[in-house]
Amino acid sequence: MEFSAQQIADFLKGEVVGDPTIKVSDFSKIEEGCAGTLTFLSNPKYTEYIYTTKASVVLVNADFVPEKEIGATLIKVANSYEALASLLSLVESMKPKKQGVSSLASISESAAIGENAYIGPYAVIESGAKIGKNVQIYPHVYIGENVTIGDNVILYPNVTIYHGCKIGDRCILHAGCVLGSDGFGFAPSADGHYDKIPQIGIVTIESDVEIGANTTVDRSTMGTTLIKRGAKLDNLIQIAHNVEVGEDTVMAALTGIAGSSKIGKRCMFGGQSGVVGHVNMADGTILAARAGVTKDLTEPNAAYSGYPQLKLNDFQKSYACFRQLPAMRNQLNDLKKKIDELSRLLEK
Repeated sequence: MEFSAQQIADFLKGEVVGDPTIKVSDFSKIEEGCAGTLTFLSNPKYTEYIYTTKASVVLVNADFVPEKEIGATLIKVANSYEALASLLSLVESMKPKKQGVSSLASISESAAIGENAYIGPYAVIESGAKIGKNVQIYPHVYIGENVTIGDNVILYPNVTIYHGCKIGDRCILHAGCVLGSDGFGFAPSADGHYDKIPQIGIVTIESDVEIGANTTVDRSTMGTTLIKRGAKLDNLIQIAHNVEVGEDTVMAALTGIAGSSKIGKRCMFGGQSGVVGHVNMADGTILAARAGVTKDLTEPNAAYSGYPQLKLNDFQKSYACFRQLPAMRNQLNDLKKKIDELSRLLEK
């Protein structure tokens, strides 16, 4: 479908600078833009490309002032990145949704399936499961006994949901995601072996949560492992048993949270960051990539880096010193030589 710059500006409540009639039918990156596409400028490091892009329309922040002539039509909005997200969501919502139940799906007679559901080939839905309205269940999804799934949920291929788990409305689980696998619970025995501790709890995913490909959320030993409303988990993340992840918290890939830790609201985890077990983290905590948390973090909205974690400013100062260690070592060796020489002279 084609949209004019003016139609897009009206939708975004923005201002057109240039030709309001020019039309676009696709998106592009600003450095690879071509005629008939829309792109955006948000990160200042890409500013140079706005003067050379071949894209027809560019979303820019309202305070953007060009330094020279621009060939594209601009649409000024309050926040170009958020505006792009709104457009992408609009386009996604206009795509036709899959419908119908495949004859190759295996659905228990006691499962309850809401209206307008799509269930793909080789999906398995066990007894007692309750599926909401407008749910999209792609091929090879497994839904265990007594699982509850809300409305407008999307389960991509090979998602596995173990028995008893609960999922709220408007959640998205990407391919290979596993909910409700056993938590890592083993007790050492007298003979030196480890005996398995049964994990009898569940996983609860509240509404508007998105979980990336091959991410695992373990069932609790007792009670529930809880991912609260609006949380976003990237690919290849491990959430251990009895963890609680707060509302609107975001985690980048390869993050690991050990058992019984409680994460506050609106926290941000960089890639490969980790948290030891039984730790509490305050609302708004920020972890840089590869940060490792070893104790409670009680200060809201504080940022940390390194392992064990240091306040971000302290870590940066420490790293600045660390980088100077080779030069400092040479200086110390030079000073030692001079001291040794002075000592010899004094002895004479």
